[in-house]
Amino acid sequence: MRYKVLAYLLGTLLFYLGIFMILPLLWSVTDGKVIFLSFLISAAASIVVGFLLRYKKPPPDDISIKESFSFVALAWPISALFGCLPFLFSGTFNGFVDAYFESMSGFTTTGATILKDIEILPQSILLWRSLTQWLGGMGIIVLFVAMLPKLGIRSINLFKAEVPGPNPERMVPRLAETAKRLWIVYLVFSAFQFIMLLVSGLNIFDSLTHTFTTMPTGGFSTYNGSIAAFNNVRAEMVIILFMILAGGNFTLYYAIWQKQWKHVLRDTELRFYLSGILIATAILTIIIYPMHYSTILEAGRRASFQVISIITTTGYVTADYDSWPSLARVILFFLMFLGGSGGSTGGAMKQIRILILIKYAVRELQKVLHPSAVIPLRLGGKVIPEGMVQNILGFSFLYMFIFIISSILISAMGLNFTTSLSVVASCLGNVGPALDIVGPTHTYADLPVASKILLPFIMLLGRLEIYTILILLLPDS
Repeated sequence: MRYKVLAYLLGTLLFYLGIFMILPLLWSVTDGKVIFLSFLISAAASIVVGFLLRYKKPPPDDISIKESFSFVALAWPISALFGCLPFLFSGTFNGFVDAYFESMSGFTTTGATILKDIEILPQSILLWRSLTQWLGGMGIIVLFVAMLPKLGIRSINLFKAEVPGPNPERMVPRLAETAKRLWIVYLVFSAFQFIMLLVSGLNIFDSLTHTFTTMPTGGFSTYNGSIAAFNNVRAEMVIILFMILAGGNFTLYYAIWQKQWKHVLRDTELRFYLSGILIATAILTIIIYPMHYSTILEAGRRASFQVISIITTTGYVTADYDSWPSLARVILFFLMFLGGSGGSTGGAMKQIRILILIKYAVRELQKVLHPSAVIPLRLGGKVIPEGMVQNILGFSFLYMFIFIISSILISAMGLNFTTSLSVVASCLGNVGPALDIVGPTHTYADLPVASKILLPFIMLLGRLEIYTILILLLPDS
């Protein structure tokens, strides 16, 4: 492990993080001297520490696998550490644990919040809170990969360690160019959503902050009632559209850009993803309509928003789904494990993995009937490599193992069964709101301090899809 390389990369990351703080710094001019100084000190600290870590530039070279995974694993906790400085200096939170929890929830796009009254906070604090999600959505590291040639460093290992999904895809042969185009798609979608929210009747600030938290499937809102506070059907429709887009595979959007329509129409994962949304929405509508809503149209509106918000791991709410029938709540709980498509900004297990697991189970049943048969797994007409299947099986086992162990630990802290299971499922899947005392009308503020220390680590495991963190525990060969 070359620690100079690691320090240089982290220093560069902190430098750019400080640069991004300039936007809320400028916005804070109207929020008072304390808030302005909070951002000024935080931005300066990030930039100065970044410069110090970059003091001795390492020789241009490829980054090893161990160095890549170490950098990615450290980048998120360190970003959250410096990202929580404005919260601390402004007095937004009473202590470091709460401030760090909120910052980690932002950068991992989890959307779980400690705040009980969001609406009393200065706009610049809310803007920074939203911006942390936008930066974390497509991935600070993917942005970083786009800049690697300028830094004199080349490596596919960073891309593999950061990009969500079982098999990171390249759009073009050059990796840095792939990262740039991913971010261009992300920027274009963000710009379109901002404009459409403005047209739907939201003001500039609300349009900007909710764009920053929709595209990364983050879910931080500037209102206590989340999206329900707008009571604006047009804005809801815009947010639904962009949640679905954000939960899709971004390489498909580039294929559309290149007019490769056949590639998109034949995509099995996309059909599976959209079918799941439609089926879950229909079932939920039928369940909640008789008891909670006067018309089936209203029930469908509420059901569709909650299904899409949870399946894409965004975490916005327009209804108190914790008051819905038990069957509806169970369905929403299991949706927390699905997540968006591979290569999306969504969290959880990902649609592609679920789809391959189903195909694997079907194949094993076929082998019981035909023990000698050689039955390759296929997806979209292509054979799935056995190595990828084994990777997915291993990931799925680790995901459920971590879910079970974490749920036991959380329950040992005095939380009830429903809360323990749902809070871990939500944080591991980067969803945000859960059930019971951390449901859609509550926050994480009243959880035990010990759980607020454990849950950010669970968020990190979910965001980096487990392997990136666990691989660091393996001894050097």
